[in-house]
Amino acid sequence: MQIEICANSFDSARAAQQGGADRIELCTELAVGGLTPSHGLIEKVVSELQIPVHVLIRPRSGNFTYTASEIDVMLRDIVFCRTLGCAGIVSGALHPDTTIARQTLQALLAAAQDMSFTFHRAFDWCTQPFDALYELKQHPIDRVLTSGQQMTAERGLALLRQLKAQSGQKLEIMAGSCININNILLFKAEKFKSVHLSASIKRQVLTQTPRVPMHSNSLFEEGILTTSDASVISEIVSVCKG
Repeated sequence: MQIEICANSFDSARAAQQGGADRIELCTELAVGGLTPSHGLIEKVVSELQIPVHVLIRPRSGNFTYTASEIDVMLRDIVFCRTLGCAGIVSGALHPDTTIARQTLQALLAAAQDMSFTFHRAFDWCTQPFDALYELKQHPIDRVLTSGQQMTAERGLALLRQLKAQSGQKLEIMAGSCININNILLFKAEKFKSVHLSASIKRQVLTQTPRVPMHSNSLFEEGILTTSDASVISEIVSVCKG
């Protein structure tokens, strides 16, 4: 069984290599489910480490329904990763009704060309998982990362078994979410080809909590997107410069 480490920094990527993992999914911001890492981070990991690098392509947090400009950014990031020699891409897109966004997926796959492609945990939002699985089987996708539509892969094991049974020979079901040393043998016993985990530990970096937080709980609602508004900006510019 292969071990894929969800690496959120260069240090995490290096630890994955030192620990003997088979590959990494390189990303940032695990608190929101992961976002696309910077070009600088991708380049440093690829140039300084030997472990195969699969890069998460997710331009923002929240839902998985993207605008044309967001898709353009995703395609540009994929081309950068391909040019750099990354081994794979981890991405996906949905319609507002949680069905697979076929046209967007086809564009992502076309940009990836012969790179390995993993459809990420947007799958866990699909209200009809077997219909979604059927759709994904029609495309040159290597694997689907899923928790079995539960908070943890262990709790989602029943659906994971069913998905694995119906995925066929070409599409791999990769279990992920809260897999650790205490439950990983469950997935080995079920003969999953690979599992996805962070194997992370927490360390204290500040001895005193800052008085002014740099995060906002209001921005963590997955059904809401926050964007700058031209009319609000125009009003502010008018007030300040009029």
